[in-house]
Amino acid sequence: MTLTPLEIQQRRFRTVFRGYDPREVEGFLEEAAAACEALQREVLRLTEELHRAQEELEELRGREGTIKRALLHSQKVLDQMQENARRQAELIVAEARGRAEQLVRQGQKRLSELQESIAELRRRRARFESEIASVIDAHRRLLEADREEQAERDREDEKLQIFTPGG
Repeated sequence: MTLTPLEIQQRRFRTVFRGYDPREVEGFLEEAAAACEALQREVLRLTEELHRAQEELEELRGREGTIKRALLHSQKVLDQMQENARRQAELIVAEARGRAEQLVRQGQKRLSELQESIAELRRRRARFESEIASVIDAHRRLLEADREEQAERDREDEKLQIFTPGG
């Protein structure tokens, strides 16, 4: 059974011969009622504070769960982004290697073509040099033959001049 401050204040005792001093008893009862009332207010305040604290705790637990889920989601997104970046980097590297290999093959092909062209030009030059040498040699022989013919004509002309009067 709980006593309220009002019950303590309203409580009356019978007076008996040689009993307690009624004023002291009433004073004590008033003090006890005041203390009880203060305790009830404190209990009520603490109960309300406890409810607020429990509500706040529940709210914080809910926020904590939300934050944990958000962190997990963020971590998953970060992991996916890292994986995508890694895959993209691998793809870029593979494409660059493929392009580099293609450029090397094209360069080698072009080098081979240029070397073949140089070899062909050298063959042509040798052929032209040989042809030019042949032409020069033929012209030299023609010139020599022409000189010989001219010298022969000059000798014949000299002979004719000897036989011509006035000469």
